[in-house]
Amino acid sequence: MKLVTAMLAGVSVLTAVPAFAAEITINSFGGAYEEAHRKCVIDPFTAETGAEVRIVTAYSADAFAQLRAQKDAPQYDVIHFSGGQEIVGAKEGLLAPIDAEKLTNAADLYPFAGANMAKGEGPAYQIAAIGLLYNSDELSEEPAMWADLMKPEMAEGLVLTDISNTYGLFGFLMLNRIAGGDLDNIQPGLDVVKTMLENGAFVVSKSPEIQQAFAQGGTFVAPYASDYAYTLRKAGLPVKFQQGGEGTPASYITANLVAGRDNQDLALKFIDIELSPEAQACFAEALRYTPTNSRTELPEEVAADVAYGEEGVKSLMRFDPEVIEANRADWVVEWNKAIAQ
Repeated sequence: MKLVTAMLAGVSVLTAVPAFAAEITINSFGGAYEEAHRKCVIDPFTAETGAEVRIVTAYSADAFAQLRAQKDAPQYDVIHFSGGQEIVGAKEGLLAPIDAEKLTNAADLYPFAGANMAKGEGPAYQIAAIGLLYNSDELSEEPAMWADLMKPEMAEGLVLTDISNTYGLFGFLMLNRIAGGDLDNIQPGLDVVKTMLENGAFVVSKSPEIQQAFAQGGTFVAPYASDYAYTLRKAGLPVKFQQGGEGTPASYITANLVAGRDNQDLALKFIDIELSPEAQACFAEALRYTPTNSRTELPEEVAADVAYGEEGVKSLMRFDPEVIEANRADWVVEWNKAIAQ
């Protein structure tokens, strides 16, 4: 009888284990981002559900290529993109529509962040805001407008980033827009860049070269992402971030539900935690990404580095990722011709 009681007790213990207890596979972006991902999302998710998270370190383009290759037998449960791949993935049926009612945090998102979940485009859980990085010791006044970069006196301290870099591309597209261009015509932006270079500006190809330029002195402004201003300050450089008054180009970092997997409830739980104000505050603290949950509260020193609150996010703008992808190779050719002259 005691044996039967013990066996029944064991059964009750087993049935008490959360239905979530399993494993999901996600991608993350490596380095400091992956460390923050673990701290802010993965560890809390595991603590709450008992589920393990298998991480594949893969940036957006590589992760999307893997997803396409695995179309008939997908391996990811949640896949993260920063280059707009969710738009194409949803159209190709690689991503599953998300019912906002199944996410406890969806109602608190800024409208732009979850606008197309029903189409299969996962919600943005972070934004990399592109604005003006400036040396607060060298400039008595912060640059308030993108057009300020076009002033001849700014050129000698101006660093541009090659458009093979996504942040550099977004900065260029903003300059192009102000100069009268659009995604169908980048010539106005190329003409502006030529003038900037003639007046003393120069171009770098990678973010560490921006740090080097500020460290060497003489550089006092660069169009780039908010998170990198924080990186430079951690390196001891007096660099701050300012949103340009004409608008703030935004790189959406999205969390997407992969179609054809059998544990979507668990995957949705993971996405929901990514959308929570606690996780987003944690990411902002660690990396200075802009939160998309309107209930996220940030300390003043963190808020200064991101597009924060209703006022901060209302100027966010997204250049069409599909148009960019279709034209980027040709744009790089034209850019290289322009900066070589």
